[in-house]
Amino acid sequence: MKGVHVTERKPLTRSKIGVLMGGQSSEREVSLKTGEAVYRSLVRSGYDAVAIDVGPGLSQTLQDQAIEVAFLALHGPGGEDGAIQGFLETLGIPYTGSGVRASAIGMHKVVTKTELAAQGIPVPRGTVVWRGTAPTLNRILTSCKLKLPIVVKPASQGSTIGVTIVRQPSQWKEALKVAHRYDPEAMVEAFIPGHEVTLSLLGTADGSVAGLPAVEIVAPDGFYDFSAKYEKGRTQYLCPAPLPAAVSRDIKQLAIRTYQALGCNGAARVDFRITAKGKPYVLEINTVPGMTETSLLPMAAGKAGLSYDALTEQILQSALRRAGTGLFRAVR
Repeated sequence: MKGVHVTERKPLTRSKIGVLMGGQSSEREVSLKTGEAVYRSLVRSGYDAVAIDVGPGLSQTLQDQAIEVAFLALHGPGGEDGAIQGFLETLGIPYTGSGVRASAIGMHKVVTKTELAAQGIPVPRGTVVWRGTAPTLNRILTSCKLKLPIVVKPASQGSTIGVTIVRQPSQWKEALKVAHRYDPEAMVEAFIPGHEVTLSLLGTADGSVAGLPAVEIVAPDGFYDFSAKYEKGRTQYLCPAPLPAAVSRDIKQLAIRTYQALGCNGAARVDFRITAKGKPYVLEINTVPGMTETSLLPMAAGKAGLSYDALTEQILQSALRRAGTGLFRAVR
């Protein structure tokens, strides 16, 4: 590829790698940016890689391109929810990241919270409102022992799409309408005042998981929405997060417990809200973290001394480990 320096170092595999990106979810544009960055990284490191914009003809494309390994750079429904993972398993193509079960659970915030609560991991109190129902705000607040502000969001979306912080009763109906635009289930939960912190994780060759430095997110107006995430300069990132040592230990342990409870593999990112008294709550897990220039996983990896290209290779190893299970066709 023009303008991309190819390393002389021997790559981990000679297999042809398809970087799957784009897709048709509401996070398509972010996925394309992630995929392009990953593709360029793999080429720089000497891999035989091809960028693939996922569409209806994916099966034929994978066959025509003779893809042997898939590097997943897909965000949102169809990419993080187990759908593409199951599709690749039927084709016998090993892929990066978490498997079908962990991906499906991680993508659905309600199921994630149910699983984590059962494991004793602290999550915000809340409930679910289905599309077509119209409970009053007072009923929700009373039955769930909540008070304003509350958070309303789609059960299966990422990048803070469709999320509203309801601070006034007049916002309630519109918040449900927005969330239901993206998912039949709207999750309603307590707004946790305090710090927004995320901790990225990487699976290792021996099957364990390593935590990277935490990142504190200081967003405009205290709301880390889509524009705050992807528009340069709008948000301040503090890495490592300036937290007391005990709180840093707590969130690392909780992040690893979350990763293991869902059965994740490869890279993942766990998002927290931490109260002024230092109590952390797990908000969600992202099983295909962004890899754009403003993404938090590469930022944390860099602080840990891991370059972008080294990070990409470490994520690639999750596919190679999967290939070694014998359930997928051999890769070179």
